[in-house]
Amino acid sequence: MRGVCTRSGSLSAADFYASAIYFSQRWNETNSDFPNWVWIPCSRLGAISEDEGYLVLEKIKLQTERNDSNLELNNCDSCANDELTDEATLVDVHSHDAHLYDLHIAYSFTYKVPVLYFRGYKSDGCHLSLDEIKEELPSHSVEILQKSKWTFMTQEEHPYLNTPWYTLHPCGTGDWMKLLLSSTSYGDKASLIQYLPAWLSVIGQTVGLRVPLELYSPS
Repeated sequence: MRGVCTRSGSLSAADFYASAIYFSQRWNETNSDFPNWVWIPCSRLGAISEDEGYLVLEKIKLQTERNDSNLELNNCDSCANDELTDEATLVDVHSHDAHLYDLHIAYSFTYKVPVLYFRGYKSDGCHLSLDEIKEELPSHSVEILQKSKWTFMTQEEHPYLNTPWYTLHPCGTGDWMKLLLSSTSYGDKASLIQYLPAWLSVIGQTVGLRVPLELYSPS
């Protein structure tokens, strides 16, 4: 492991792979009741490469204004359940009006940082428009998008699937990751391990996904 370049906030493709594998393993170990992040190996040159690919978390419900409203309406029915649940939960397949989301994390060879690709769709399979997605975002997510000069949504082609996906543009990721990493006492190895949890703790909020605190504790 060569470690994360904390001076620039970027990381190499090899370090992205190492960080992605560690992150997915830790997520799956600490969140056994929730959907797993899965590494999908692939290659642009036709030959499968284990260390080139992307992370996938699919068919989940995210924390949205719509879900929060439904939760308030059903609060009396669920008050007996005292267990805490994560904002990313397994889909209720019996819910006919459920809006589901797919999240992919790929590496940008241009910016040398992770990129979040996402799409939402209705129970009938019809994709949500960007305006529909923005309408569903929690108020704190909308606030982040409005105030942050580094984070904005756009539509781009998925680097491996070659289909249009919504994404949080990575042009400013290196800058704010540099600030985020420089404010910690991590060494090079710890910075590598914590890169994706730290990155997703910021990026995830913009789409209603929060990173469990357990991921910040080394295994």
